[in-house]
Amino acid sequence: MLKYHVWTIGCQMNKAESERMAARFEEMGYGAAESINDADLIVLNSCVVRQSAEDRVVNKLHDLKHLKKERPKILLALTGCMVDTDTSRLRKSYPYVDHFFRAGEYPPWLEKADESALPQKPTPSVYVPISQGCDNFCSYCIVPYRRGRERSKPMEEIVCEVKELARRGAKEVVLLGQNVDSYGHDLEGKPDLADLLAELNKIEGLGRLRFLTNHPKDMSLKLIEAIANLDKVCEQVNLPVQSGSDEILKAMKRGYTVERYRRLVRQVREKVPDIAISTDVIVGFPGESEGQFKETFDLLSEIKFDTVHVAAYSPRAGTTAARDMKDDVTPGEKKERLNKIEKLQERVQSEINALLAGEALEILVEEKKGGKWYGRTRTDKLVFFSSGDGYYGKLANVKIDKTTAWSLQGKIESANKKAEE
Repeated sequence: MLKYHVWTIGCQMNKAESERMAARFEEMGYGAAESINDADLIVLNSCVVRQSAEDRVVNKLHDLKHLKKERPKILLALTGCMVDTDTSRLRKSYPYVDHFFRAGEYPPWLEKADESALPQKPTPSVYVPISQGCDNFCSYCIVPYRRGRERSKPMEEIVCEVKELARRGAKEVVLLGQNVDSYGHDLEGKPDLADLLAELNKIEGLGRLRFLTNHPKDMSLKLIEAIANLDKVCEQVNLPVQSGSDEILKAMKRGYTVERYRRLVRQVREKVPDIAISTDVIVGFPGESEGQFKETFDLLSEIKFDTVHVAAYSPRAGTTAARDMKDDVTPGEKKERLNKIEKLQERVQSEINALLAGEALEILVEEKKGGKWYGRTRTDKLVFFSSGDGYYGKLANVKIDKTTAWSLQGKIESANKKAEE
């Protein structure tokens, strides 16, 4: 049997697309290789959102050059956001790669593939892309240039996919889009994300619904009401702020002010008091002064997010920021600012999580590692517990007896019988 290996780096969308490629390869008769060196077909699913991610892809491509030389019959393909419409530069740099295809697309030898190929045995929590591309063109972001303009998948197709995934054992679905808040604007009748969630909420066997990523300028009150009122929609949202400075937000072309962002957070928390909010922040954006960084630091201190994903700015060729702005914050300053936010957030998360001690929380059990089961709460808190076998994919109640900034630990109280059916 021929073997395949899909190597993936980057966002949840990349992971979802890799899962579906793997499912398609298995439909074609391939088996999963135990290691990349044993594969007859290798696909690298790349990310170039940060320089560090691009460097990892380049290193992997160089490693595979030697494998291709030893085994020239290996089929090697590159996809993801490293691949642009013009592949001539890539073909010149990596002549040993057989195929290049853009993120969300298929290579020539899969062009008749069913794009909705689904995993036969999905994990308890599974990704479902609902849209592709982005129309926002933030000045620092390469994604719209690599994934194209926004394109929504018809609602009936998504409902069909989720029903089948639930039938195959998935308990939670995470809806994905570069900007999920724009879902449906290009479809007949203009359904939106709240409409989609309402339909998916009816599916039997499905326990939870999540979605990401939101854009603060596009998140609607209707969507907030859906989170509050639909029982399967988890009390957790990702709402990237990127900066606490209005001047930097304007330079980033984000389309909102800090006060508008604050108002949105207040609206979300008023409608869903127990909601967990995560955010993304970029430090060291071109022109960011120490005072503007302090505005970001102070905003994070004020709002107290459950999770903060912080990254140092790195210029992406082809973006407005890379073309028109000087990358004038030194690497040392970027690192110092990043470390300050990480230390702040560790303290904030420790305080938030400490409030959960003694609480009994519902966990969707995802895996067992090092003798302990782990899974996530509806608010996306990582929880570990020790117990016997048989908890994989179950909804279990765990009483929390230990908390840290990064995870919770507890003792099993019961498994949700509804999840075992």
